[in-house]
Amino acid sequence: MSRTRAAELADTVTVAHGAFNVVGGLWPLLHLRSFEWVFGPKADDWLQRTTGGLLLSAGLAQLAAAADPQGRPQARRIGLGTALTLLAIDLVYVPKGRIRPTYLLDAAMQTGWIAAWLRPTPGGSTGKARD
Repeated sequence: MSRTRAAELADTVTVAHGAFNVVGGLWPLLHLRSFEWVFGPKADDWLQRTTGGLLLSAGLAQLAAAADPQGRPQARRIGLGTALTLLAIDLVYVPKGRIRPTYLLDAAMQTGWIAAWLRPTPGGSTGKARD
């Protein structure tokens, strides 16, 4: 795989994960009822909206970083931080019964994003775009 191909893959992950976070963040902001139908009602609507706003911000930052090759490392840090945090919440609170088992679908997605960001690239590095 050439460095150009590696850069294309990094761009794809950056844009895809950014878009995923934008959609995930907008959902509870635009239609809380359908969000709660899938993931369960919560006691604090403001907390769902806050989390949605933070996900939206992370996604927009990733999408903005995708426009600049120098922005890829920042997009990667945002992506890994977001995915690791959401995965940890899913894996801690589903078994405790605090959140619905449907959050395990989110855990699977977050695991996929982590794997995409950590994938090996030519030269033996783990996903850090340096080109």
